[in-house]
Amino acid sequence: MNKIIALVVAIVVVLYAVTSMVFIVDQRHVAVVSGRGDETTLAGPGLHVKLPAPLQTVTYIDTRVLTVDAPDEDRYTTSDKIELLVNPVIRYRVTDPMKLIGETKGDVQSLPERLALLSRNALGDAFAKDSLTDALAKQDQIGNDARDGMQKAAASLGVDVLGVQLSRVDFPPAMADTVYKRMIAAREQIAAQERAKGTSEAEQIKADADRQQQAQLADAYDQAQSIKGDGDAKAAAIAAEAYGRDPQFYQFYQSMQAYRDSFKPGDVIVVDSSSDFFRFMRNPAGDTTPPAAPETPRKH
Repeated sequence: MNKIIALVVAIVVVLYAVTSMVFIVDQRHVAVVSGRGDETTLAGPGLHVKLPAPLQTVTYIDTRVLTVDAPDEDRYTTSDKIELLVNPVIRYRVTDPMKLIGETKGDVQSLPERLALLSRNALGDAFAKDSLTDALAKQDQIGNDARDGMQKAAASLGVDVLGVQLSRVDFPPAMADTVYKRMIAAREQIAAQERAKGTSEAEQIKADADRQQQAQLADAYDQAQSIKGDGDAKAAAIAAEAYGRDPQFYQFYQSMQAYRDSFKPGDVIVVDSSSDFFRFMRNPAGDTTPPAAPETPRKH
């Protein structure tokens, strides 16, 4: 009976020794094997052997892209002294496990807290550079600035910060109404400036259009006067030529034009029929000699 118990104990001791010496690393992790002193080795995915604890210990490190999502919001102040409540989400990946083990003294579980502290400092600097309006409009840029601000300190931990996203940006309840009123007033001021600018541009466009219109009308009038002058000159030349060929016909034609322009339907005109103006009415030949008076018959 004692031999059986001793055999069982021996088997248990051997199994414990074997299991403490053999470890498996999956594809998502790497393992850092630490011994006495500062001696460490890195083990990739697969089956590995080590000395039993406490001679050697194994720390598993996740090499995937991980996130740190702070459950509580932090307060940040903008350049115009407005407080904001912000929840950042940090995306990171461990790129140097050996450096991480050395910097954290093997306490890799403290890494999220360290990254959260780095993000608070970087976001504080990023928000302090912008006013409230700019900060609300540039949230992605602020996240990128915070990521860049974290890179150097995170690299000393063997970590690459891939991005910082702001999942919540809000006002403290006590300040919300005041901030909203300030934002509304600022937007109304910007709208008024834009309307004034638009009105000024419209007036300028209208003035330019009026100047162009006056210039075109003046140019058109000059062209019309030039054309009219050429027409009058040609008409005068034609009239002169016609007068030279047949002066009597020309006088007759001119008189007919004058009669047409002078007498309108329905007009009553009292004139002296012996006037030279009516010579072509008295005689188609235009003879200016007045007709002889009819003889008075003599009584016998």
